[in-house]
Amino acid sequence: MSMKAEAEAKARVSGRHRLTPHLPNNPDYEPLRELFSHHIHSFDHLVEYGLEKALMNIKPIEVIDSNTDLLLEEPNRDSFVSFLTHIILWFEKPELYPPQKERGTFREALSPYECRQAKISYTGKFLVDVCFKYGDGPAGAVIREKINFGQFPIMLKFFLLLPDISRVPVNFLQSKLCHLRDADHQKLVACKEEPSEMGGYFILNGLERVVRLLNVPKRNYVSYSFALQDLLQSVKRYGEDLSQIHIPTSMVRSAFRNRREGFTDKAVVISEDDGGNGGFVGFKDLVDICGGGGGGKRLKIEEGVNGGVNGVFVMERLQGMDFNGPLIDGPLCVREDQSAVTLNLYYISNGSARVGFRIRGRENLLPIGLVLKALIDTTDHEIFMSLTSVYNDKYEKAKGSVGTQILSERAKIILNEVRDLSLFTRIQCLHYIGEYFKPFMDGMENESHSVVADAVLREFVLVHLDNNHDKFNLLIFMVQKLFSFIDQTSVPDNPDSLQTQEVLLPGHLIIIYVKCTHPVLECETTCYLLVHGTSLSKHTVVWSQTLLQPSMSINKRSTKAVIIAEEKLQEWLLKSKKLLQEETNNRKKNFEFGSLADVKKALDKNPAKQVGQAVENMLKTGRLVTQSTLDLKEKAGMTVMAERLNFLRFLSHFRAVHRGSSLAGLRTTSVRKLLPESWGFICPVHTPDGSPCGLLNHMTASCRVTSYYDSEGIIRDFSKIQKSILSVLVGAGMIPSLPKLVKAGPPEVLHVLLDGRVVGAIPTDRVEKAVSHLRKLKLSATSAIPEDLEVGYVPISMGGAFPGLYLFTSPSRFIRPVRQKFLPPEDKNNIEWIGPFEQVYMEIECADGGNGGRLNEFPATHEEIHPTGILSVVGNLTPWSDHNQSPRNMYQCQMAKQTMGFSSQGINCRADQKLYHLQTPQTPIVRTATYEKYRIDDSPLGTNAIVAVLAYSGYDMEDAMVLNKSAVDRGFAHGHIYQTESIDFADEKNKSDRAQRVFRRNYQDTKSHSFIDSDGLPYVGQRINPGEPYYSTYNEVTSKSFNEKLKGSEPVTVDYVTVDVKNKKQLQKANIRLRRGRKPIIGDKFSSRHGQKGVCSQLWPDVDMPFSAVTGMRPDLIINPHAFPSRMTIAMLLESIAAKGGSLHGKFVNATPFSSSVKKPDGTPENERDSLVDELGSSLTARGFNHYGVEVLYSGVYGTELTCEIFIGPVYYQRLRHMVSDKFQVRSTGTVDQVTRQPIKGRKRGGGIRFGEMERDSLLAHGAAYLLHDRLHSSSDHHIADICSICGSILTTTLIQHQKKLMEVTKGLPPARAPKKVTCVSCQTSKGMETVAMPYVFRYLAAELAAMNIRMTLQLSNGAGA
Repeated sequence: MSMKAEAEAKARVSGRHRLTPHLPNNPDYEPLRELFSHHIHSFDHLVEYGLEKALMNIKPIEVIDSNTDLLLEEPNRDSFVSFLTHIILWFEKPELYPPQKERGTFREALSPYECRQAKISYTGKFLVDVCFKYGDGPAGAVIREKINFGQFPIMLKFFLLLPDISRVPVNFLQSKLCHLRDADHQKLVACKEEPSEMGGYFILNGLERVVRLLNVPKRNYVSYSFALQDLLQSVKRYGEDLSQIHIPTSMVRSAFRNRREGFTDKAVVISEDDGGNGGFVGFKDLVDICGGGGGGKRLKIEEGVNGGVNGVFVMERLQGMDFNGPLIDGPLCVREDQSAVTLNLYYISNGSARVGFRIRGRENLLPIGLVLKALIDTTDHEIFMSLTSVYNDKYEKAKGSVGTQILSERAKIILNEVRDLSLFTRIQCLHYIGEYFKPFMDGMENESHSVVADAVLREFVLVHLDNNHDKFNLLIFMVQKLFSFIDQTSVPDNPDSLQTQEVLLPGHLIIIYVKCTHPVLECETTCYLLVHGTSLSKHTVVWSQTLLQPSMSINKRSTKAVIIAEEKLQEWLLKSKKLLQEETNNRKKNFEFGSLADVKKALDKNPAKQVGQAVENMLKTGRLVTQSTLDLKEKAGMTVMAERLNFLRFLSHFRAVHRGSSLAGLRTTSVRKLLPESWGFICPVHTPDGSPCGLLNHMTASCRVTSYYDSEGIIRDFSKIQKSILSVLVGAGMIPSLPKLVKAGPPEVLHVLLDGRVVGAIPTDRVEKAVSHLRKLKLSATSAIPEDLEVGYVPISMGGAFPGLYLFTSPSRFIRPVRQKFLPPEDKNNIEWIGPFEQVYMEIECADGGNGGRLNEFPATHEEIHPTGILSVVGNLTPWSDHNQSPRNMYQCQMAKQTMGFSSQGINCRADQKLYHLQTPQTPIVRTATYEKYRIDDSPLGTNAIVAVLAYSGYDMEDAMVLNKSAVDRGFAHGHIYQTESIDFADEKNKSDRAQRVFRRNYQDTKSHSFIDSDGLPYVGQRINPGEPYYSTYNEVTSKSFNEKLKGSEPVTVDYVTVDVKNKKQLQKANIRLRRGRKPIIGDKFSSRHGQKGVCSQLWPDVDMPFSAVTGMRPDLIINPHAFPSRMTIAMLLESIAAKGGSLHGKFVNATPFSSSVKKPDGTPENERDSLVDELGSSLTARGFNHYGVEVLYSGVYGTELTCEIFIGPVYYQRLRHMVSDKFQVRSTGTVDQVTRQPIKGRKRGGGIRFGEMERDSLLAHGAAYLLHDRLHSSSDHHIADICSICGSILTTTLIQHQKKLMEVTKGLPPARAPKKVTCVSCQTSKGMETVAMPYVFRYLAAELAAMNIRMTLQLSNGAGA
């Protein structure tokens, strides 16, 4: 930018500053940037690290030449020929390029602005190195081939806008050399973006979409849960249909005992796997390999989809035990590539336990003793001592003891199970596991059983741990925690608590989605299962391709097969293997396996660009089209449209956290409750009402989400961080767990877990000092301890939570700031970031300095920074919300996102489908500190209106409000609706017309020339009424022109027109933006910032409005006094007083909530005796007004003084987007339904309003019989029917058509009409025919009954009482 341009920009800023003196001259967008940072950081990690890690974890494939045996048998073969008998393929080095547009042979940078205008996607080229290697030795050369995997969606973060980046990978652009990554607001405006634009979303087909944060279980944390009463009610609602329940939690049901010997009455109800790799949907598919070997065993599949059917199938290779007794929800083990595997631990009534994990959608159960012995070389004595280490006779009934005497008996049972299988060494255990899992492990058909078992333990058992000793220690800890829960020495965890949850970020979701899938043959099969040999029950199930067996006796009625078409990287490799294998097997083709050119030619048949298209489709629709084990409970609703109705609505999409749309239909309140653990992380008032209430929450303004980057933007080395934490813990007295686990437990020592790994044990008397030392190191700038380390110290208690020291450094966790109290006063760095897990066990005092009833034995160690830390950004905008009733604050959070505001500063550069825009917005006089912090004044949302509270004219009842007509004429709350219509002839459904239609004026229709220019597009600024043309098209083949006319009932103005000049010959793509002016009319909805909503009931003339005796001022708006007593919105009254004083003194009034609860800078509390009303009233009395804001008003009609003083003052009012012009519906006659002949529904189709059963009842109650007859008969489906009075039939009558005869025509008179003759087909006579008026739907009913062989007979009578 030149020096002149910079000087002009500074002049503009300084000039703007003169108009807005309350705003800083140089705006600071850093607080606003932090609200979006978690979205952007997750995508940064995807590009820099995540994609490469995901490719590294995809297994290479090996293709063997089917002619290998023939080659090896040749006597003259050489070593090179044998070397070319098989080939290995794998992925390396992903490269993601910035979005580009092609201009012939040149490539230019593609900006987000152009994508919005052209309705295209903001995507970049995705290249991956596919590596080829012949032979399996190290000497083989690796050949790399770059393959284009399509266009990959790019998240907006403004580092891809360099003009010369045609061949620069994104990895380079993310370095600090890119000066546009942190572009200031002036440069963003030059790029036609918002000055406050922070990115974090995707542009797909010109529409902005954002990935909605989803609550998921906390990674690498061992938790257990118990039955919830609400879930029991859900079971009663759904019967045995447990597939409707999606919450993993324990349940107690006596029916579980009756299933099989050895079952307990305790079980976990878990929603079916997310599709798995083709698992049963609606069935618990559990396989236990504890027991004698041999094939041909029986697998019992229970709990059918629609009613608890017990269907028994015989399946080869599987040895069945229907098991429904998990008591402990094992950790959600997350790998480095973000893929996850959940491990469950099940309890059996004999005292043993089972380890459960899923392979190909089927949950496999292994005895815990078998897994422990297979992990490491150990003895039965060591396992016994490890399991019973938490029990000590000395501490049997002491505080914090979690073990009981029965632990030793359970340990013996666990070891005896393995001994009964004749397994005594680790090699024998591995061989036993590998023998069973070998058929299910892809690519390991030629491996030994021990190698297969190692792969199973590595890939499915505690996958977040690489060391088998660590897995052994964690399994021991899980068993101890499970048995503690069984013995009721500790309480279960709450899966609905924020303690056990984190969020799924956009970048992490894309990584796991782009990596894995295993397509299955999805068959929607309608079958009949024999239930106990007595009855048949119909079910719809989805079968896995791998589990379809010939031995299943199923009477298939209908089967529809659907192949999952969307491919990801792992599936592309598997498909490539299949293609190469087919080429080698087909000897008729001239295919040389040793020729790399032939191999590449075969791979060209496997389209790779579908990978990028699959990710784009997922972001467009929000649906996960995959059958792989993503370990997610949700399959839809992952993305939403980033609407820009106003800035607050746009911002809320990035701060929203959802529990899952599948929970919205449950009749349960447990998942919706606002738990104490959410304090400071989830806003208590910012949640919608209705079905998503409590499920769609919003983070508080101070809440943040941890990421892979530190505060300086450098990616973290978690291994280095963990080593630093371990060194600190060892110095504080911790005993490391390796090489052997500490043989002790609570209350003597506490286990220490770091990111789901048992790292040691620390004595109980030293743990508090260690925790305090860790918290001090978190604040030290020179320490290697991260500032967002979560130190979850669960102290010992009697029957409380399982004690221990749980440390978390992982990303995707919630954190928030608090102030430490134990630091010296001179230390200014006293802000500590804490998480929801540790907050429960901390002593944090409120900002007012009160102890909140805290005992002296537990002094506060931390304090809140400000009371508003519990509210979201939108919740913080309500002035003095602590003086309002809580539901009103909730209503305001929703209505603030429905307000017509200044939607965009770059509105001239946008092409949104619909935009609401307030013409003359204002900044509020009464405001909170959040307005300045997050630059809300850049997008104002309302108008300061003079509001009088009185009953005037009777038009203000039931929340209605009277508006001053003159104020409306002067521009009060005027708005516009911008609607953009995109016309693209290339995307039209009729393919034959794609290249034939162009924009061109119809020269024959001269009337349209005043609306349409010579290019066929409208004039900018042209006003168009309904029915008038606004653009013209020309068909070059048929030489016909067509004028598109404006639909609707209101005139529009052409705001601007943009065209796509890619096709230089003819215009085939254009955007026409139409502007509709909307000034307030009767029926439009308004609201204050306190949930006081209402509609405009009357536009009262200014001369008839009451006026003040002091100033002569007339109110802009009148509301009824009855709006306040029941709603208790005291803050609205305070706002009126404060705004009046602020306007008189020319100052803004700080209305931040809980201001009186904050200590003064000197540490002394505020004087509560100083009332807020007295403080505000003094500013009014200083200017000669009443202390309480009331004034004497005179009637504008009679000119007499009103009998009482009226409360009047400025209040910030919002105009909502709900306008009567968009909702009114009127109809006299029009289209009717073809079947019932009743008016159709739908406002756009010209339909009518439904007159339902309740409306009918109200007219009956009023005795309005004629009105009822008019609505339901005369104005609906009035019909004259011919009825045979002999047989009483309405369906057998027919009209006889007379032959046309020459009739004498009387001079001057028309010919006589032939008489109508109706006959009854059934009676074969035309006598006794009568005409009766009736609703046509009655005739339709008679026809429907006749179709079911039910005859309706009518008896006719002329008597009134018949």
